Amino acid sequence: MSDLLARWLMADSDVILARVRNRQGLVFEGQVRAVSSVNKKGPFDILLHHANFVCTIQKKLTLHRVDGKKMEIAVDSGIMEVHRDQVLVFLGVV
Repeated sequence: MSDLLARWLMADSDVILARVRNRQGLVFEGQVRAVSSVNKKGPFDILLHHANFVCTIQKKLTLHRVDGKKMEIAVDSGIMEVHRDQVLVFLGVV
């Protein structure tokens, strides 16, 4: 975890709404401080007010929950959409 991400997770701030779905249904829905994953260019983090974008993801998805705990989800393939402080992840669709 980068120093910037660690400082961000410790700060009092607004939150991101994250939804993670697979073919069977909803895996996670809730507020998080950050989302981390890996795409073809390498690891990346989504923080509050991140630019809107869509990308494929692989390997893992980490949800940095507001209670300070991390939820890690193994990812074979998936799509992530970030829009207006909301992160939508669709697993197993690529």
